[in-house]
Amino acid sequence: MSDYAIIEHGGKQYRVSPGDELLVERVQTGLGSGDGLDFEKVVLVRAGDEVRVGKPVVEGVSVHSKVVAAVRGDKVIVFKKKRRKGYKRTQGHRQDYYRVRVESIEV
Repeated sequence: MSDYAIIEHGGKQYRVSPGDELLVERVQTGLGSGDGLDFEKVVLVRAGDEVRVGKPVVEGVSVHSKVVAAVRGDKVIVFKKKRRKGYKRTQGHRQDYYRVRVESIEV
């Protein structure tokens, strides 16, 4: 059984283990490849046979990771229309992400 943690970042929760790569929202700006990114909001942590659940977060636990790359997500098209009124609006959006590799879970 492997150690893992559930972290909260950017309004979403992720289940992470050391060595995992994941896309997280780019909340902090200016980070480049190789920079460290720490997650302090750990909701649940499992180390060995012990499982600790936070109320709302587990105290004294952090997840350390390194930024692999700064990437952008796919384009999402937002289209609004009101029938018979001649109203149409098209808007696009691309979310900024960091691809991070989880280095360790510090208990």
